[in-house]
Amino acid sequence: MLSHQLFIYNTLSRQKELFEPINAPHVGLYVCGPTVYGEAHLGHARPYVTFDVLNRFLTHIGYKVRYVRNITDVGHLENDADEGEDKIAKKARLEQLEPMEIVELYTNSFHESMRMLNNNHPGIEPRASGHIPEQIEMIQRIIDNGFAYESNGSVYFDVINYSKTNDYGKLSGRVIEDLIAGAGNERRVLEGQEEKRNPEDFALWKKADPRHIMRWQSPWSEGFPGWHIECSAMSRKYLGETFDIHGGGMDLVFPHHESEIAQSKGSCGHAPVKYWMHNNMITINGRKMGKSLGNFITLKEFFTGSNALLDQAYSPMTIRFFILQAHYRSTLDFSNDALKAAEKAYKRIINGLRSLKQMQHPGATENESAELTERINNAAKQAYEGMNDDMNTAIALASLFELLKIVNSIKGGQIAWETVGIDAFEKLKSTYTTFVEDIFGLIEEKGKSAGMLDLLMDTILESYKSAKERKDYALVDAIRAKIKSEGLVIKDAKTGISWDYEE
Repeated sequence: MLSHQLFIYNTLSRQKELFEPINAPHVGLYVCGPTVYGEAHLGHARPYVTFDVLNRFLTHIGYKVRYVRNITDVGHLENDADEGEDKIAKKARLEQLEPMEIVELYTNSFHESMRMLNNNHPGIEPRASGHIPEQIEMIQRIIDNGFAYESNGSVYFDVINYSKTNDYGKLSGRVIEDLIAGAGNERRVLEGQEEKRNPEDFALWKKADPRHIMRWQSPWSEGFPGWHIECSAMSRKYLGETFDIHGGGMDLVFPHHESEIAQSKGSCGHAPVKYWMHNNMITINGRKMGKSLGNFITLKEFFTGSNALLDQAYSPMTIRFFILQAHYRSTLDFSNDALKAAEKAYKRIINGLRSLKQMQHPGATENESAELTERINNAAKQAYEGMNDDMNTAIALASLFELLKIVNSIKGGQIAWETVGIDAFEKLKSTYTTFVEDIFGLIEEKGKSAGMLDLLMDTILESYKSAKERKDYALVDAIRAKIKSEGLVIKDAKTGISWDYEE
């Protein structure tokens, strides 16, 4: 499997690059996790589904992945700034709870949403508050190397001094001179009354004011770490000074990931990451979906339909399919119509999966079709080519729908079994099943009665078949109507009677 040539778009170089791990077959993958002060929303789902699929695909093609995704439970201030209230502390004050109660509440909720989306849990999920010593040590190394300074108990990264020998802004495409010029007004305000030497500098450690609940002892003050240093310290601890892939949403490119690079180079002299991957945003009416904008829909609201913007409830697998149908670097715009289309397409995929699992090749292939074999081989090949081309799930899904046409034609009798080669059928079955279940992580949603559904439907189909044989068409129609009201359909085909999810 390691013969696959996987190309990844590297934000750092702004081009697709052949994926060559630092220490193959081992791969280090770090993804920025949530700041746990509220319910996860659709904008959160996109990166975690995206990098779950990356993790699954890398594993499938033979790599041994160490997947690290953090929990930010301290130090992330309002508006992603260096001043203001901690997002978690603010929520705790409003809810009259301890900050760590807020952390536990929303971490557990996040985990449940990820489970419902069928995201595999990362191998390591460190919390920022559990890695304060590592962050303090890294800050001290940056100070010792001349790239940070202490001011009134807080520590700031010296962007101007760092930029004399390093390229601050390379990841985001920002030019340091433009950043300085753009901060002209702010610079005048800062003169003589602000701890920072320059407005471009960012906090590594903040001295806690008397109101700040979460605080730790450090060489500089009793305080808390800056948001950016947390990921740098935790990724280094578990993946080393340089690792393969760092992922996250494109909204993190600047300042978060740009600052991560600066911190790592400022402490050890070299860049921390070989490939930077960023998913694009989910938008509502062209605007980014996010808590700070107040236009987000939580995942729980999607699953229950309890939001005024929703026409109905949408299942976790519908949400997952909605995300997978677009390339991760493209914008994905929310609408009820788009979600309903995703729901229908997801059911088609699952109906195909169910059909395939019930099919068995009869063994007779005296009229095997070379054209059909080629069609199957090409679709299977294109599915992998799509994934190898910068994780293009949209192309891979299109290939699955091509295989699905063949499955449905076999099931409906339009393609005779004797024309289907045994090896071709096994390739069809294994490719389709592997992509749906193992790579895309799509599963059949049977609801609360999952254990009984197949048994009940077998019984109902027997009654349906008996009614047809007796020509009791009133009962036939009644059974069809009742089943349809439950979101299922009965299929009459040359090969027999079966049921599917209504598309």
